[in-house]
Amino acid sequence: MSRILSSRAARVLTAVAAAAAGLAVSGTAHAAVEYGSHFHGHQFSGGNWGGYVSFGSFTTATASWTEPTVTCRSSNDLFAPWVGIDGDGSSTVEQTGVETDCSSGRPVYSAWYEMYPAAPVYYNVSVGAGDHITATVTRTATNTYRLDLSDTTKGWTKTTTKSLTSKHASAEAIIESPTDSYPTISGGIKFTGVKFNGTNLASTNPSALNADDRGTNTWIPGAIGSDGQSFTISRH
Repeated sequence: MSRILSSRAARVLTAVAAAAAGLAVSGTAHAAVEYGSHFHGHQFSGGNWGGYVSFGSFTTATASWTEPTVTCRSSNDLFAPWVGIDGDGSSTVEQTGVETDCSSGRPVYSAWYEMYPAAPVYYNVSVGAGDHITATVTRTATNTYRLDLSDTTKGWTKTTTKSLTSKHASAEAIIESPTDSYPTISGGIKFTGVKFNGTNLASTNPSALNADDRGTNTWIPGAIGSDGQSFTISRH
């Protein structure tokens, strides 16, 4: 969600408007939500992003993770790990990842990409808990991006190329909940192989970001591992 959208109500209204406008969404029906750029909320103790962000004009961002097994706490629970360029200090994000949606009462996993502020586009592929995911966003020209998402467990790869006028402000490996509500995730989420411009995360002067969870908990990224490329984010 965008730094300029300063309340949860504004986030929901923006998502509903995007859906009403008929923005492209493929595959299974999904809740009217958007992921997007980083803001520090006024209603809650944390922001909407949790993970690490590095500032500068990056041309590639990549990371891997294993999709977690979750327990839905409410039908409002919704979150996604993702990798992207831009979004902290800018109003666009070029991002791809996997969403877990509890609106049906059980976790439903969906692969997607988003060229925020456009709505997310969902791939019609199978993905689930335990799958190993790798996501990469590459700026191939001034305002052209290639978004690669692969599930090495299921054996599929999706590649999308899109154009968007952007600021080239940051790169990030993030978890985000557009509804500000996460399911129970045992052990948290571990990102591995995190590199920006081919450089280990630890060498890109990253900043840690804490994500709010219902105004009562916070998702906090741990220290970057000795390999310079990994970290685990967990609820506190």
